[in-house]
Amino acid sequence: MRILFLGDVVGRSGRDAITTHLPRLRSEWSLDFVVVNGENATNGVGLSGAHAKLLLEAGADCLTLGDHAFDQRDMLQFIETEPRIVRPLNYAKSAPGQGARVFEATRGRKVLVTQALGQVFMKRPFDDPFSALERTLKAHPLGGQAQAILVDIHCEATSEKMAMGHWCDGRASVVVGTHTHVPTGDAMILPGGTAFQSDAGMCGDYNSVIGMEKSEPLRRFITGMPGGRFKPAEGEGTVSGLYVETDDLTGKATRVEMVRQGGRLAPSGPGTPSA
Repeated sequence: MRILFLGDVVGRSGRDAITTHLPRLRSEWSLDFVVVNGENATNGVGLSGAHAKLLLEAGADCLTLGDHAFDQRDMLQFIETEPRIVRPLNYAKSAPGQGARVFEATRGRKVLVTQALGQVFMKRPFDDPFSALERTLKAHPLGGQAQAILVDIHCEATSEKMAMGHWCDGRASVVVGTHTHVPTGDAMILPGGTAFQSDAGMCGDYNSVIGMEKSEPLRRFITGMPGGRFKPAEGEGTVSGLYVETDDLTGKATRVEMVRQGGRLAPSGPGTPSA
């Protein structure tokens, strides 16, 4: 199976990058399944129902969220009516929606998508992501009913993401980090057959401070004082993420490549000369 995961969509720039590039990539790379983390797509904080529809219509098969899952209030109701949105497993016991779901890809093949929030350096306390994922992975052994399993680990610390990758090795097809908006250069297949990248990066304007217009973050770093609200940068966006090919019989990854298309970052991905 050919799977594409795209990192945190940030504001209008990120949404425009998705609608510009994703339909082309689905065709050119013959993608079987696409997951997009949309948790910053609306004004840089959260995801609205309208913008969720936009990303799904552009070619996403599934949207994951994060610690800002319900910052856009309409998502509390929208997620109950849209099964293609997955919120974190360990967000809150009373949270609407589901933290893991099995989807159908091309030719009737099944893909399990799940997400967990990390604990290190996060502003709010969340339940242990390892025990939360243990129940889900135990119920869906790799190479069983689902031909592929993708884990979105949404957290600050690179060490926690790497630990999750190794802990899931051989139990998931893909473990990919989100939340920090900067693509890491460590895409690889782990010894047990799990494709891994510490952070997929963001889909947004990289002429920014992690997707935000530079002036306000710089003011806060230099003076220690806020001068206004953060606003998403609105220049040309890059879509960043991870491309993975998997074996249908085992569920293990056979190929992994970092993806960068459009905007300011050097291009990479299947068939890209610099890849």
